Amino acid sequence: MNLLMGIGNEMRGDDGIGVYVARNFKKEGWEVIVAGQVPEDFTSDIKKLHPDKLVLVDAALMGLEPGAIRVVPVEKIRSVAFSTHGMPLSFFISYLREFVGEIVLIGIQPKIMEFGASISPEVMEAGEKLLRLLKSNAEKEIKIL
Repeated sequence: MNLLMGIGNEMRGDDGIGVYVARNFKKEGWEVIVAGQVPEDFTSDIKKLHPDKLVLVDAALMGLEPGAIRVVPVEKIRSVAFSTHGMPLSFFISYLREFVGEIVLIGIQPKIMEFGASISPEVMEAGEKLLRLLKSNAEKEIKIL
């Protein structure tokens, strides 16, 4: 069984793209958690599910064009800004390693993250592309940061 977790703040424009992807992802053999701003609140659920693969989706300030999608390797997490979380994602991932087979962090470069904004067209298009890739088992096509 695999698990997709959408992370972000829906009230801050493109920061909500991880949540959007989670809300719109359905695939046999997958569970979904809409974590919002507090992925650490779901550690007990993840431990119980003990997934073979955990895919985390979040807006990530990577210095790329808006809507760019990248797999963020664990060693590069500290050089990428994930803005809305209480616990750094590097700590979160380190803690979960013993309960999950594989952890994949997918970042989408935001354009606008102002309070009250909607998801920009570029980032929405990226979210739809990511949904297609995940549903067709083609996530290996995503470039690595």
